[in-house]
Amino acid sequence: MKSAAAIIVLLLALIPLPWLVRSDFWLNFAVLTLYYGFLGQSWNILGGYGGQYSFGHAAFFGTGAYTSAVLQLQLGFNPWLAVGLASVAGGVVAAIVGGLSFRYGLRGSYFALITLAFAEVLRILADSLGFTGAGVGLQVPLHPAVVNFQFAGKSGFYFTMLVLTALGLAVVWYIEHSRFGARLMAVRDNEDAAQALGVNVYRVKLGAIVVSGILMALGGVFYLQYFLYIDPEIAYGPAVSIAALLAPIVGGLGTMCGPLLGAAALQLLNEVSESAIGAAPGLNLVLYGAVLVLIIAFLPEGIAGVARLRIGLPRGRAA
Repeated sequence: MKSAAAIIVLLLALIPLPWLVRSDFWLNFAVLTLYYGFLGQSWNILGGYGGQYSFGHAAFFGTGAYTSAVLQLQLGFNPWLAVGLASVAGGVVAAIVGGLSFRYGLRGSYFALITLAFAEVLRILADSLGFTGAGVGLQVPLHPAVVNFQFAGKSGFYFTMLVLTALGLAVVWYIEHSRFGARLMAVRDNEDAAQALGVNVYRVKLGAIVVSGILMALGGVFYLQYFLYIDPEIAYGPAVSIAALLAPIVGGLGTMCGPLLGAAALQLLNEVSESAIGAAPGLNLVLYGAVLVLIIAFLPEGIAGVARLRIGLPRGRAA
């Protein structure tokens, strides 16, 4: 319960930020940090706690974004109602990907590649179909109002991301303290041994990917409402999948706070590099690659591993 209390205190401490920070630059920094942390938390459920490394989480992100956009623009749905349907769509795609992959025993690099293939197939479809805007994409009209899931300032988006962050942390807390989570981490540590002990490996992994897909789809909906535009490359391109897996790897795989720590570190690195060198195309990818190599080589447990040693930061318990 100490970890839950610490997380609640942290979230409460973040509530007054929009009143303390008047700069749109820093508010945008906070929004994007929480956003990338949320994407990382979504990936962390499957990759960190389940040990199933996905290279194609963009499949769920893009499905959520496109579902919301199509429902709003072509069917006249209210954006808030579209949120629920978009998250369900993300979960359905995740169930299809997971059902096919896990049914045939794909794991490790094979699972990583099949998820990447699914994302690429969806990208090609979105690039070809008329109702997705094809290669042009879809743009949501600007009508700032809470009822339209649009806000005049960044503080509204900040509080939205804070709620989503709390949701992601609550799901991870449940995983760390439930039988489902114990079984999921048992599968991560030794899938064959878990199956021998009676764990339904297929069902556990399928449940993890569905939960991960639902949360990732919510991230796609938020992106759409924040930037009011989506196209196939943004929705299903590799950039989203890379961003989702980088945050937990840098911050700490299979930890509650790891994705947030990793997202904050990567966002800070991105801002510092742009200030010092300029926004050179591809520079952030080079820096992210360098950071990833350094983390794997010298800090395999990520930033959370160092923090845990120094201040006792909670870690997901092993099964």
